[in-house]
Amino acid sequence: MDLTPDLGSFRYLAAFVLALALSLYFTPVIRKGAIRYGVVDTPDGQLKQHKEPVAYLGGIAVFLSFLFALATTYELTGAVLALLLSASIVVMLGLFDDLKVLPPTVKLAGQIVAALVLVKAGVMIRLTFLPEWMALGLTVLWLVGMTNAINLIDVSDGLAAGVSAIAGLFLYIVSLWNGHTTIGMVTLALVGATLGFLAYNRPPARIYLGDTGSMFLGFMLGALAMINHYTFQNRVAALAPVVILGVPLFDTFFVMGARALRRIPLMRGSPDHFAVRLRNHGVPAGMIAAMSYLVSGLLGGLALTMCKVAEEAAWAVLGGLALAALGVVLGLWRLGRGPGPSA
Repeated sequence: MDLTPDLGSFRYLAAFVLALALSLYFTPVIRKGAIRYGVVDTPDGQLKQHKEPVAYLGGIAVFLSFLFALATTYELTGAVLALLLSASIVVMLGLFDDLKVLPPTVKLAGQIVAALVLVKAGVMIRLTFLPEWMALGLTVLWLVGMTNAINLIDVSDGLAAGVSAIAGLFLYIVSLWNGHTTIGMVTLALVGATLGFLAYNRPPARIYLGDTGSMFLGFMLGALAMINHYTFQNRVAALAPVVILGVPLFDTFFVMGARALRRIPLMRGSPDHFAVRLRNHGVPAGMIAAMSYLVSGLLGGLALTMCKVAEEAAWAVLGGLALAALGVVLGLWRLGRGPGPSA
């Protein structure tokens, strides 16, 4: 699978700048259309505590900006076309979900189909110590998991978009280490489109990603993460993408655990997200976003470190992160949900 055609470095900058500029243009246009046709997120006094309805469909602006930037700066390869086809499936699923016409089971089935499209194109997790059937299953699980992980953290202004952009920057660095120039450019276009949207999504948000955008970002980040190679010095570094995307993955497992303990259906909303707990205890959305960005940057740096050190040191980094995550879990649980049912 050839993913590394010879590209001039100027194309990186062109893809990023064009995606950023297009996103800055498209986002307010999409916002105006969403408001006109009533595609808005209405406050409910519980999980949704914004003061007035906020437009959905910001993900369309991100997707269009990303797509147009790539189409005008790069001659697409088969593998990238497969990636864009899969992402398009996810975007359509998210759009139908934002319009409230898609059952959860159909959405999940569609996500699996999108993952299998990539597998069919030969784009999947490849670890020498895993048999083919296990790698295939892990690929589908990873892509579906990441698609929903970014969706889950999209509960606070600027959170999902900012964390996604930071993770994308670290994935871009890894792609350069691998010599994957094409994947690097795709990643930068994604980061540019996300940052343009973030200008309107930062607190107080004027538009939301919706499932259209959060699922698209999750799927793309998951796909780009699994394409790269990480085990330069040790096998433990195969977990580096998990660390880079640690913020959304942490929230996913924390929410799943909290809902399981309360015997709440996993697909039903609950105020167990770390961002919602912090907000319910008076932490403003801007501070939640800033803290999450800081943690994402730290995790990205540690993930890069894992790729370049000996195996013992990589295990030490991973062990330290596991202990830190346990401490955060205990702290959030002790903090409780805030107003309403206690933790």
